[in-house]
Amino acid sequence: MPDATHYTYRVAWSVEDGEHVATVAEFPSLSWLAPTPVEALAGLADVVRDVLADLAASGEPIPEPLSERTYSGRFVVRVPAEVHRRLVREAAEQHVSLNRLVSDRLARA
Repeated sequence: MPDATHYTYRVAWSVEDGEHVATVAEFPSLSWLAPTPVEALAGLADVVRDVLADLAASGEPIPEPLSERTYSGRFVVRVPAEVHRRLVREAAEQHVSLNRLVSDRLARA
């Protein structure tokens, strides 16, 4: 069973709730509200520990932490033909491959 601290947490201020809200990418239905970011994160980590124990006890699949997954570095993105044409033109003007142009843009996003 993965350690609860290996999951991908985020804490942000919620204007609607007037508190900090912690979320975890691998469990999108879970969140925790608290007055401080530290309390929000600690509260959610406790919930994740409980969920992991429940999943293990019931034999249900446990999500693998994003940090522990293996990535190939390849994915396919479909874009409209005109966007493809414009990107190829920009890559040619910059004397780089289309892959390099798109990779650089994604890295900056």
